[in-house]
Amino acid sequence: MSLLETFADPQTLLAGAVAAGVVVTVLTVGSSMLERNEMASRMKAVAGERERIRARERARLGIDRGKTLRVEPKTYMKNLVEKLQLKNALADEKTADRLRQAGFRGQAPLTVFLFARFVLPFAAFAFAMFYLFVLTRLATPGNIKFIYALGAAGLGLYLPNLYVQNAIGKRQKSIRRAWPDALDLMLICIESGMSAEAAFRRVADEIGSQSLPLAEEMSLTAAELSYLQERRKAYENLASRTGLEPVRAVTTALIQAEKYGTPLGQALRVLSAESRAQRLSEAEKKAAALPPKLSVPMIIFFLPVLFIVIIGPAMIQLFGWK
Repeated sequence: MSLLETFADPQTLLAGAVAAGVVVTVLTVGSSMLERNEMASRMKAVAGERERIRARERARLGIDRGKTLRVEPKTYMKNLVEKLQLKNALADEKTADRLRQAGFRGQAPLTVFLFARFVLPFAAFAFAMFYLFVLTRLATPGNIKFIYALGAAGLGLYLPNLYVQNAIGKRQKSIRRAWPDALDLMLICIESGMSAEAAFRRVADEIGSQSLPLAEEMSLTAAELSYLQERRKAYENLASRTGLEPVRAVTTALIQAEKYGTPLGQALRVLSAESRAQRLSEAEKKAAALPPKLSVPMIIFFLPVLFIVIIGPAMIQLFGWK
């Protein structure tokens, strides 16, 4: 039998096809078994990159490796707050947000706030009683003095709220003044091709001389954009920490740009112009309010002196004063 007849034999062709199928099957199974598990190496690389980013951001914030961003409260304060359940009695859902807006982050400021709200009324009441009944000799009935002491206790209860509200006002005022300039810097960074994280970081470095609270908030936002799973959450955190409507509008534009891929430069340009117009209108409002505020001091202090200077020489000549 010739070689051609051998290859043309149906049994030979069938045996060759079976052998080829066996070889292909063995190679397929063997390659899947010998293939390296790349998912584990990729996850390890991502975790390492995340740790490097966090270490870099911690170094930028001036935090040592052995320290943590959260400061633990004092033990006696924490025990008192937990035992008496002051969080349920003296705090609500907005308390933590208001503390963050004032620049106090973490669990320690909340614990100190609740401890102060619980202790200050008793301290103010005791001081008022000691002052009214021991240090002073007022001819006032004892029940009236007791009512005064109760008023001091009520004032002590609301002193922490007044302090936090004052801190929020100062912080928001500083951020509001520097926000238009920060938007202009961010617009320049975005249009030059920088990413959102790099733009926030660059603006934080440049705006620190004008507003430290705004530089701090933008640095935190840049850090959150680096390691949070959802970038939208970082923008929402920035809006909630500041509590300002212009900042919320910008964060909404950033979220929409991340979600829908809309151009961010045009939105930032419009929002920057609106912020500058709003700041100018506030300055004009304060300038328009100056004449009524100055009228009373002028009447009390300037006009009497002016009348004395004008009428004084005539009065001296009229009455012959020397």
